[in-house]
Amino acid sequence: MLNTLAIANYRSLRELILPLGRMNVISGPNGCGKSNLYRGLRLMAETAMGTAVESIALEGGLHSVLWAGPEEFGRAVKEGVMPVQGVVRTESVNLRFGFAGDSYSYAIDFGYPDPVPGSMFNLDPVIKREVIWHGETWHDRRAMVDRRGPLIRARDDGGGWQAIEKHLPTFDSMLSRVVDPERVPEILMLREEIRSWRFYDHFRTDVYSAARQPQVGTRTPVLSNDGHDLAAAWQTIQEVGDGDALDIAVDDAFPGATVSVETGNGRFELKFQQHGLLRPLSQSELSDGTLRYLLWIAALLTPRPPALMVLNEPETSLHPDLLPALSRLMTKFAQETQLWVISHDRVLIEGLKTQEDCNHIELDKEMGETFAHDQDLLDVPAWRWPTR
Repeated sequence: MLNTLAIANYRSLRELILPLGRMNVISGPNGCGKSNLYRGLRLMAETAMGTAVESIALEGGLHSVLWAGPEEFGRAVKEGVMPVQGVVRTESVNLRFGFAGDSYSYAIDFGYPDPVPGSMFNLDPVIKREVIWHGETWHDRRAMVDRRGPLIRARDDGGGWQAIEKHLPTFDSMLSRVVDPERVPEILMLREEIRSWRFYDHFRTDVYSAARQPQVGTRTPVLSNDGHDLAAAWQTIQEVGDGDALDIAVDDAFPGATVSVETGNGRFELKFQQHGLLRPLSQSELSDGTLRYLLWIAALLTPRPPALMVLNEPETSLHPDLLPALSRLMTKFAQETQLWVISHDRVLIEGLKTQEDCNHIELDKEMGETFAHDQDLLDVPAWRWPTR
């Protein structure tokens, strides 16, 4: 489980350090930085996939994703006595992501490359520093794997350093390229943990969406991001997962209703039988809210739970009467897996806050910078960034 998340210089997140729990609810007004937090966490997950540099490029490049304000705000600027203005930098340009977890902690530092004459990639970000350590806060003595530029070192059995790789391309993360379970098992274990993270963001339910079409079905323990395999995922839960929980979740949201899966020519289709109807409704006939709720059920009752699941505004298109049932479903899921819920809806937020260990983080923004509301210095987790 992640205990601390730290992001620095990513869009409005100049430096945000958050304590985490098993159930985390992120709220705040429009424009406060919730989406930036979601995208930042997703970008960090993409380091293990080897696609982080590409994702930064798709967002407009390093220049576009960097914090656009000054390094620090002086007291006079905050009080409005002096205008906001650029100053001489005291640090190199950096984009940093990190977390502290029960098993391992990790941090990565992106920056600009040294210019190469004739190269067309001089604006691509490169990895300046990347480390894995034990414990909550970084210290050289706690480091297990340390990467500076192209060089990767790891601790040997005697506690000393041994070189693992001397020529790793600086645009590749060691999480995506290094495979050595004997000398650096930490990389393998952390990579698999991060790759298990799951993100769901606004299921499409329009008439042309894949979630409304019958699909060829195979065993599907993990619902896809677009929900096209809903029927196959539903049947997989019935056969190898908690089928009783599936039926209970449907009845909790739609009393008296049942859901089944039918097949024809190898294609799976969901059928929704509601009290009073003479025939079941197919996926293509369901309302947006009903279909989206069934997608959330299939995602949260997965027989293969991830280390972390992040849901971005799951209340979209749902009637307020469905939100208490959704909060109960999320509460059940969070008993086994760490959950993030980013939401605007007060009904859903209050329902989740009834859980004893719910960690509610309310974001706000001042002078363009995202911060956690009501977080003082004593509430900020201990955190140190590895230096270059």
